[in-house]
Amino acid sequence: MLSSWLIISLQLCVFGFLKEIRPSEPFIYEFLIGEWRNVTQDEVNQQVYPAGIYSYMSLLIVVFLVTDLTRYKPLIIFLGISGIIVWSMLLWTKTLRDLLILEVFYGAFMACEVAYYTYIYAKVDKQYYQQVTSHTRAAILAGRAISGILGQLLISFDVMDYRQLNYITLGAVIAATLWSFLLPPIKKSIYFHQEDSALLNNRSKAGHAFQMMWGHFKHAYSNKYTLKWSIWFSVTTCGFVQVQTYMQPLWNAITSPGEERDIYNGAIESVLTIIGFLGALFAGVLTKVNWRNRGELLLSACSLIQGGLMIISSQTHYLWVSYASYVVFGAIFHFVITIVSSEIAKQIDEDSYGLIFGLNTFLALVFQTILTLIVVSAGGFALAPRGQFLVYGVFHLVLGVIFIVINIIEVLIEKKYICK
Repeated sequence: MLSSWLIISLQLCVFGFLKEIRPSEPFIYEFLIGEWRNVTQDEVNQQVYPAGIYSYMSLLIVVFLVTDLTRYKPLIIFLGISGIIVWSMLLWTKTLRDLLILEVFYGAFMACEVAYYTYIYAKVDKQYYQQVTSHTRAAILAGRAISGILGQLLISFDVMDYRQLNYITLGAVIAATLWSFLLPPIKKSIYFHQEDSALLNNRSKAGHAFQMMWGHFKHAYSNKYTLKWSIWFSVTTCGFVQVQTYMQPLWNAITSPGEERDIYNGAIESVLTIIGFLGALFAGVLTKVNWRNRGELLLSACSLIQGGLMIISSQTHYLWVSYASYVVFGAIFHFVITIVSSEIAKQIDEDSYGLIFGLNTFLALVFQTILTLIVVSAGGFALAPRGQFLVYGVFHLVLGVIFIVINIIEVLIEKKYICK
């Protein structure tokens, strides 16, 4: 007989797998600028995509505050409902205004993932955290890989066009939403609904919860080591998500106007998912490496390589060079972010995983919003895709140089050439 914690983990994995079956996403840019909608490339790049980023950041604040209070499950259900609204509007609306509205719901769809990732920690005992984390992570990656392959095959063999792929995505999101109602409810949570706070009134319960949050916050970020890795987590996540968001417009720009091309976006996303998964596994076995001594070297080298890849991608006229650069860039991100996450987790309380990683993700979105406002939006420089990726490349190069400087300073302090 399966253990209760394993049953719950499998239930959550089914939801995670279904919500990632989105074969339309690797081709979403081609769909948006295609014959099915009345929008231009500039409108998609400078208005639609930024609206999604701004909505995601804004709604994450709300979701972050109410996830524990509402005991997770309602927000997981709302995640599914938001997805249904998004892909329904993609299928049956056409105007720019409609796209801007649906981006608000897409921001909610993304923000509510906080509830999905933290639900399991409130439902199972701490001794099973590592197992359930690996299960849910594997389910998501499997969904993404299968989704990319499915989308690629349907496009390559002319079984469906870019618009019709959204029907599969919508069907999978509906299935995920229906499944979410079957998830067992949470009776107690980490902050607002603890067993020992059942007799407290609402005001005392809120005060107790915020006191715990403040304690976890102070414990994590007063540690310079945790703070350093958290900042890098936020900055590099910002860079990766921004690259991932605007990669399709760059691939479109690499092709000359009117030139016919075979599009392998789905296959490339699947390859990246699989290699990223293998990279994360490899990072997980490097348990004997002392990252306190070698961390800055790793972060610097990876950031410099990523910066170089993005600069190459911004200048190349060969689509496959950009494809390869993107895969290597993403593989490096998944490898390093696994190490970074592990180093942070080692330093913080187990009960504060959701809080600390949620705050780090929010900071990443703040950085991404600033980057979008400056580089992409009409109120900023409104750079074309090639110009954007040149900036993203320099962004990673500067990040690498910063950590080289940090490493040099720490070595000099260790050798007592300079004082703390």
